[in-house]
Amino acid sequence: MAQRDVVFPPRRQALYDRNRYSPAIRANGLLFVSGQVGSLDDGSPEPDLEKQVRQAFENLNAVLGAAGCTFDDVIDVTVFMVEPESKFERIWKVVPEYWGDAPHPTLTAVGVTWLYGYDFEIKVVAKLPEAAQG
Repeated sequence: MAQRDVVFPPRRQALYDRNRYSPAIRANGLLFVSGQVGSLDDGSPEPDLEKQVRQAFENLNAVLGAAGCTFDDVIDVTVFMVEPESKFERIWKVVPEYWGDAPHPTLTAVGVTWLYGYDFEIKVVAKLPEAAQG
């Protein structure tokens, strides 16, 4: 197998090393980003739901930025939500702050029972700009 072309955002590599996964991998002109949660710098969850969603997007934007991308380069999104019946509206009112204008990326939303202490997780695939394709 070829060496993985891993992307690490600033100041968070220790968290990824501790949890044994890569934040993002460049492959074939695409960036595959692991699920990002609303974790603070020490890895703990942001307790407030709306702030947690914002922090997840900030963490996502840090990974995208480390690869030379922005959310505008995102083509596919998967979100995971604990108790979406009661939390969806609160979560989705934050999303437009980061989502950008239409046309929007594709989206799959999944309700789950557990996210390691978090309520929201976002995973994306982005097209790498020509200069960032490594």
